[in-house]
Amino acid sequence: MKRRNFLAASVLEFARAAKAGSAKPKKKIAAIVTMYTDDRRLKSHAAVIIGRMLAGYSPDGVWTEPQTRIVSMYTDQVSSNDLSRGLAAKYGFRIYPTIAQALTLGGDKLAVDGVVFVGEHGDYPTNDVGQKLYPRFELYSQIVEVFRTSGRSVPVYCDKHFSYSWPKAKQMYDWSRELKFPLMAGSSIPVTIRVPELELPLECRLEHAVSVGYGDIDAYGFHTLEALQCMVERRKGAETGVAAVEMVEGEAVWKWRDGEAGRWSAPLLDAALATDPKVKPGRPEDNCPHPVLFLLEYREGFRAASYMLDGHASDFLFAGQLEGRPQPAATHFGFTKDGRLLAHFDGLVYCIEKMFVTGKPLYPVERTLLTTGALSFLFESRRQRRRIDTPELKIIYHPPRHDYFERA
Repeated sequence: MKRRNFLAASVLEFARAAKAGSAKPKKKIAAIVTMYTDDRRLKSHAAVIIGRMLAGYSPDGVWTEPQTRIVSMYTDQVSSNDLSRGLAAKYGFRIYPTIAQALTLGGDKLAVDGVVFVGEHGDYPTNDVGQKLYPRFELYSQIVEVFRTSGRSVPVYCDKHFSYSWPKAKQMYDWSRELKFPLMAGSSIPVTIRVPELELPLECRLEHAVSVGYGDIDAYGFHTLEALQCMVERRKGAETGVAAVEMVEGEAVWKWRDGEAGRWSAPLLDAALATDPKVKPGRPEDNCPHPVLFLLEYREGFRAASYMLDGHASDFLFAGQLEGRPQPAATHFGFTKDGRLLAHFDGLVYCIEKMFVTGKPLYPVERTLLTTGALSFLFESRRQRRRIDTPELKIIYHPPRHDYFERA
């Protein structure tokens, strides 16, 4: 209860500071996006993230005025239903034709205090195994070039995973270490509401774990891996990375679950699905026409599995078996009783703004580096139809003592 009260107080304090508009001017933020649209069919990530930074949002159900100020924007693509031009007129920011100009405000040197980079949605090609080839690396490299030529850098948030390509993702991370700028990335799922409210104890003895997702195995597969990783990183010992991955599809998913190798996952899958208020009645094998399974073997021997069950589940779920406990610990990500639209982005924008204000990310970027790499190699497993060893994913980090995620 002390921790819960502390976290609630932190959000309230943040909201009060934003509303009061403290003596210090708001941090100036450049928005770099692939596209900005909202046609009711598609709410682009630019709309649900930057829209909150413009108009306000409700982390933990507490209405919060933006504590930063969008001053410039670059859009890589402009659709027929683009919203960015109208919003620029409404909120007083300027849209520039290049990333460099958006970061320098048309001058010669970096002129903003932070960069929110949303490389999600847009008309980009898909490769032979189903990865959408967003130009995140190419756009991010232009941000880094401005930092180099200016001789200074500022905090950057990168939405979702870094890249479809592991070498590109690793380079993006390495640039942040080289130039020493705060970097945060990842999914909105780890920071949304959890029902029941579950945070695994730090240094817990976790025997196995399962996450469940649905939808496109690239875009939503990443969310499913982040839901898994934000939990399993709290097991005993620092996170040391993933040794091997494998993607399994179709009937082979059920054969693995019911066979000797995967039997441990069956009760965890049941426990996870039991937390989902929208799960379809019946067996997953009857409701899911094309199941997909991500298998992860961590470097110390820990094993986890992520089930993509489109047609049976429609949310992100987790279950883990703690040593010495008869029942799995399980939760559902993102369920709200107050009907807030896409409430998971309230938590994410809270974390983004907090980093821009303090210069310190609320969770380690290495989490997203690891999930990015795991997803990239899982698609390589799909291409080669076999287990892939991943010595590249020797990624060592410590999770936060207490995770931020929405409590209301």
